[in-house]
Amino acid sequence: MIWGVVVLALALVAWLLVLRSRLLVVTVHGVSMEPTYHSGDRLLVRRVKLRRVRAGQVVVVQIDGAAPSDPTGGRMVKRAVAVPGDPVPPQIPVPGPRVPVDSLLVLGDNLQRSNDSRRLGYLHADALIGVVVRPIGQR
Repeated sequence: MIWGVVVLALALVAWLLVLRSRLLVVTVHGVSMEPTYHSGDRLLVRRVKLRRVRAGQVVVVQIDGAAPSDPTGGRMVKRAVAVPGDPVPPQIPVPGPRVPVDSLLVLGDNLQRSNDSRRLGYLHADALIGVVVRPIGQR
């Protein structure tokens, strides 16, 4: 009987470790995704590779060079507007007619108040953390 409980507990711990490696919680900072998400909203994010991202999905990306005082740690929540092979949207000034194989383009839903691919250009696949599954807590 005791071995059954031990095995069950170990299986539960292993399952939780797998989940933790695939899922994370991100807090929205700023107004760039309004009205979809607001500062303080918490989002459940599934870690994925770029090939799993579709245009229109909300993604979390990591931007290098964030200031140490930046509460986001360089993480940004944005909407993927073009993935590898897609035509480059006219409002984004980047070279080439199509998105390169290892890149994506993102925009904030609040275009007037968003730091996104219009300024950052292409984001490399390594910058992608994952896609938003759903909100789990709102401000």
